[in-house]
Amino acid sequence: MEAAKVPQQRGEQLLDAAVRYAEERHWDVCPGTWLEAAEGAERCSCGADGCAVPGAHPTGPDWAGQATGSGAAARRMWSRQPKASILLPTGRGFDAIEVPESAGFLALARMERMGLPLGPVTCSPDRRMFFFVLPGAAARSDGLVRKLGWRAAAIDLAGRGEGHYVTGPPTRVGGRGAVQWVRRPTPANRWLPDAEELISPLAYACAREAADARTRL
Repeated sequence: MEAAKVPQQRGEQLLDAAVRYAEERHWDVCPGTWLEAAEGAERCSCGADGCAVPGAHPTGPDWAGQATGSGAAARRMWSRQPKASILLPTGRGFDAIEVPESAGFLALARMERMGLPLGPVTCSPDRRMFFFVLPGAAARSDGLVRKLGWRAAAIDLAGRGEGHYVTGPPTRVGGRGAVQWVRRPTPANRWLPDAEELISPLAYACAREAADARTRL
């Protein structure tokens, strides 16, 4: 049975999303690489063989300086290259806590039962989840996890802050699928939570997943 094909991503979806992020959420947006048809397949516009994240990474080292919080500027950028991926720089309007998808869904269910305030959450095709939190989380996440008795690297939890980015939906990563919202940006989650509010359930879920992975070896 042939594997289901990912629907073709229409350029205007990316343009509309980029403008919306800038205008409605006041997030900086930056156009990244894109997918190009080549010999019956799709390749990253960077041209590198074996690109790790085809069609979903910065176009150059100066990418952060190209980011804009203007909806009009975003419209011009994506009008010039409608297939460009959407990169959302962290360390500006928000930071992100990155965890494995399985641990993320486990933690999310627990947070909802606890009634914790939650911001937007994305899920990438490589099975990673990103919880949007107030800026400053990346610098504090290691220390917060250490206070709970774990090492962030050992349980596969990482903070993304200044100098990093998350990929914004509906960017498609090669043939793997598209980045999706697990919790969409809404007026209700405009005010982001502090990392300290979410770190305990996230770290617990990551530690549990890491322990389960060790027992399967």
